[in-house]
Amino acid sequence: MRQLKPNVYTVGAIDWDARLFDRLIPLPDGTSYNSYLVRGTEKTALIDTVDPAKTDILLGNIAGAGVDKLDYIVANHAEQDHSGSLPDMLLLYPNAKVVTNPKCKEMLMDLLGIEDEKFVTVEDGQEISLGDKTLKFVYTPWVHWPETMSTYVPEEKILFSCDFFGAHLATSSLFVEDEAAVYESAKRYYAEIMMPFGRQINANLAKLEKLKIEMIAPSHGPVYDRPEFIIDAYKDWASDNVKNEVVVAYVSMHGSTGKMITHFVEALIESGIKVRQFELATVDIGKLAMALVDAATIVIGSPTVLVGPHPCAAYAAFLANALRPRTRFVSIIGSYGWGGKMVEQLTAMMPNIKAEILEPVLAKGEPKETDYAALDRLAEEILAKHKEAGIVN
Repeated sequence: MRQLKPNVYTVGAIDWDARLFDRLIPLPDGTSYNSYLVRGTEKTALIDTVDPAKTDILLGNIAGAGVDKLDYIVANHAEQDHSGSLPDMLLLYPNAKVVTNPKCKEMLMDLLGIEDEKFVTVEDGQEISLGDKTLKFVYTPWVHWPETMSTYVPEEKILFSCDFFGAHLATSSLFVEDEAAVYESAKRYYAEIMMPFGRQINANLAKLEKLKIEMIAPSHGPVYDRPEFIIDAYKDWASDNVKNEVVVAYVSMHGSTGKMITHFVEALIESGIKVRQFELATVDIGKLAMALVDAATIVIGSPTVLVGPHPCAAYAAFLANALRPRTRFVSIIGSYGWGGKMVEQLTAMMPNIKAEILEPVLAKGEPKETDYAALDRLAEEILAKHKEAGIVN
């Protein structure tokens, strides 16, 4: 238990050893499940709980705060890494009410089997008094589920934002100390789960401008005591701006595609374009997702396998389509032995990316001089397209 402001404490858990989230997302730096205790002169509220595996830590921290009664448990979000301890908390504090919005209530009843009578539902902008402190509820949907909301304490100017502004980062620092390290973790987090919802995030950012915020307390990672740091980052990431960068994600089986990628990347570098190259059989998908946030162009490289793309390349296309980056241009580089529909299948897998498809370059077998010349032309075309779009000065 540590104090953010008078009678406002963090009581969650640090998960130093976590390395995979949801059996999907790499966690190179661990994570935390943040839960906050707000004590008023009349009532006490817990804001979000923790992952079920860390319930004992949450209970120990609450006991350390000398709390013998909870009046409210606020559920900003129904996902189990924040709500999973609710059933145990309600057993220990049977008189506590779960405060959430109607949509989140429905989800919590489905996910955790919590009875209807345990809930108090609140509308957007509604307030609950704790005495000398107030909880104001702000609907912030689609960061990153449809029911998400934030809780604001106006007397302390703290926004409890749940997944909004989060960072998968296990650290002993209560507040952000190393902004560069937190920026990378927060960008990775944004890329992996927030990027598809850029339009909704912009609407939520505009909504928060009406609040006086001196501190943002997310449910993953350290607390922002300089909130403009993360707000400005989100404004950049959720904008329509892209950079003079190309993400090259490829896999090669017998070397032909690999040789083409090496030549192509060198041509891009010589043109003054920043390149981020990823070998898909060994890629950290978080790093790939981060690169997609800023890239003006994506190029996928693949050999042909059973007339289609290599499964790793197909996964990269699926991932890019799901994350919906702001990318302006897409192309494909690859090789084949006797034929196939690799290009058609890959492009069909990315309908959510509203980008111009640049003419692919395919080599039959070992790449030849004509193939290398075509790769040079593709690099030149990408530079020209970047210039036309105003991405290159």
